[in-house]
Amino acid sequence: MATRHQTGEQGDAGGVPPADGVDVRNVALVGPTSAGKTTLVEALLVASGTIHRAGRVEDGTTVTDHDESEVRQQRSVGLALAPLLYEQTKINLLDTPGYADFVGDLRAGLRGADCALFVVSTAEPIDGTTRLLWAECEAVRMPRAVVLTKLDHPRSDYAGTLAAIRDGFGDKVLPLYLTSGTDSLVGLLSERVYAYDGGRTERDPSADEAALLEGARGELIEGIIEESEDESLMDRYLSGEHIELKVLVDDLERAVARGSFHPVVPVCSATGLGTQELLEVIAGGFPAPSEHPLPEVTSLDGTPREGIAADPAGPLLAEVVKTTSDPYVGRVSLVRIFSGTLRPDATVHVSGHFLADRGHEEHDEDERIGALSCPLGKTQRPVAEAHAGDIVAIAKLSRAETGDTLSAKDDPLLMRPWSMPEPLLPFAIVPSAKADDDKLVQGLSRLVAEDPTLRVENNGETHQLVLWTMGEAHADLVLDRLRTRHGVDVDTVGLRVPLRETLAGKASGRGRHVKQSGGHGQYAVCEIEVEPLPEGGGFEFVDKVVGGSVPRQYIPSVEKGVRAQMERGTVAGYPMVDIKVTLYDGKAHSVDSSDMAFQTAGGLALREAASAAGVNLLEPVDELSVMVPDDYVGSVMGDLAGRRGRVLGTEAVGSGRTVVRADVPQTEIVRYAIDLRAMSHGTGTFTRRYARYEAMPQNLAAKVTADG
Repeated sequence: MATRHQTGEQGDAGGVPPADGVDVRNVALVGPTSAGKTTLVEALLVASGTIHRAGRVEDGTTVTDHDESEVRQQRSVGLALAPLLYEQTKINLLDTPGYADFVGDLRAGLRGADCALFVVSTAEPIDGTTRLLWAECEAVRMPRAVVLTKLDHPRSDYAGTLAAIRDGFGDKVLPLYLTSGTDSLVGLLSERVYAYDGGRTERDPSADEAALLEGARGELIEGIIEESEDESLMDRYLSGEHIELKVLVDDLERAVARGSFHPVVPVCSATGLGTQELLEVIAGGFPAPSEHPLPEVTSLDGTPREGIAADPAGPLLAEVVKTTSDPYVGRVSLVRIFSGTLRPDATVHVSGHFLADRGHEEHDEDERIGALSCPLGKTQRPVAEAHAGDIVAIAKLSRAETGDTLSAKDDPLLMRPWSMPEPLLPFAIVPSAKADDDKLVQGLSRLVAEDPTLRVENNGETHQLVLWTMGEAHADLVLDRLRTRHGVDVDTVGLRVPLRETLAGKASGRGRHVKQSGGHGQYAVCEIEVEPLPEGGGFEFVDKVVGGSVPRQYIPSVEKGVRAQMERGTVAGYPMVDIKVTLYDGKAHSVDSSDMAFQTAGGLALREAASAAGVNLLEPVDELSVMVPDDYVGSVMGDLAGRRGRVLGTEAVGSGRTVVRADVPQTEIVRYAIDLRAMSHGTGTFTRRYARYEAMPQNLAAKVTADG
């Protein structure tokens, strides 16, 4: 029976030491929102003696859901760390959010971890969201075990859920334990029963339990042996030879570390059933940091660096996996140490690269780190130093952002950040009070430093401040944090898509700017001819003035006025593009003509010519790649057609999923992130990239012009 290390009530600053002289396991908890990950963390903290009493999500008293937004919403919205000590193993539990809008923090948790607990509720079906989360783990080849929770729920169906996950995730998902009643587990390898009835006791299986155990045990052993590197083991087993338990356990551990075998452990967080067994699996069966491949490491010039390992004596290599702003402490960086040792007050090199497209300037600079701490939820517990393989928090790293690399100042290194999801839902915002402009800019810069899935765009064409987010929940969280953390209230306004104008045909126009009001007047007349250019033709200005009707010094003024009017547009307020303007005649006055007068006349001439030629509105068109389960392909294609999209083709990508590619006007996909999620029940994803501008249909263009 495991030793319990009592450290006090929840939030007590006692406790879990740094990884010095103990093994470390970095474990991400992954699963959908309703799976019970946060409650499972509480149960494991209680089982290890880290806290005396489990908190409740409903009460806002859990260790990892301590953010104000999480307490209000009663769900995780960010990555949180909860370390515990089990015998001589420090287990860093990384609680990740399960909602699709916060997949960025999920990926950050997977980067910081070496293995994962994939948490599935036995009271819910295995839906598309659960499969997408499993695919996230697959994409990074994360070793993982499956934890079946909510065994005490009235709708709990352990056998049905086990069958469903094997059907969905493969035949290498096999239970290590079966449930016996509501308070006991049957160990398939140990052939013992572990009862949780006022404490954990161990006994021999009853006759019914032995019968239950026999078939399942054989299937488990065969599954383990199939993963063994000893090719003779299966023949020996099938011939009736007894295989030692240690051989099976060693092969199981190697298969789990490779990510080719996924043991299943049932756990009831409310009663503690299975918590000790799960801790044993983590400590004894999960890979240590030294067994998990390191991400690619280079010098700052891109030269690959080989030979770096999880060695406390090695070169310093760490990564910021999460950045938060604490109102009392300031910026706090959650850091995974891959090599070397971190000490308080040391000077490190901070490298931030590869995220310029997200609004993160590339930076390389030395910075002195502040205090090191081992966080347990919102409680920061000071540590003297932190070694390779551990995860710690650093206070007041003013320049470091999520995804940055920390290394020795005399040996700077660089790690490419993990794959960041692209934010695809835009919102235009304005501060509620004009005086808050500066506070808004400062608040957004801090939020972007914390969250690489948030992108801020100052659109030069529409003159709007646009937040690109992962979805409505993400947008609500950003606006809430602007208000509560940075004291800025903002209003959302209608998003303007950057349309453009161009000429429908050829025409002439006359610009006359004549004002006589006593004293120095204004006098300028110019006559131009306009015609459209092919797409991408830009702007061409031709001077065909003869006889000096427009003095030479004023011809550039006409061009300047035409260009200024093009920027302002002529009918709907959007920039005009791809036109040729020929200046062929005009008039001037020896006293009253001026540069400004001819600029004004040039603009008036373009407006008149555009009115005569007709103006077409151009709209940007994006190429969409939409990936959905095969069942939703028809719905997606019909929906895209209703958005004036042109389907370019489909492609099967395996595992019952299809990619639909289509060209769709940007005006039709402003809220596509929300609509696709609803249409596909959370299982659809998409990417978009700008393709070109195309003429907007006349009926829609007329409406835009009228609204403008």
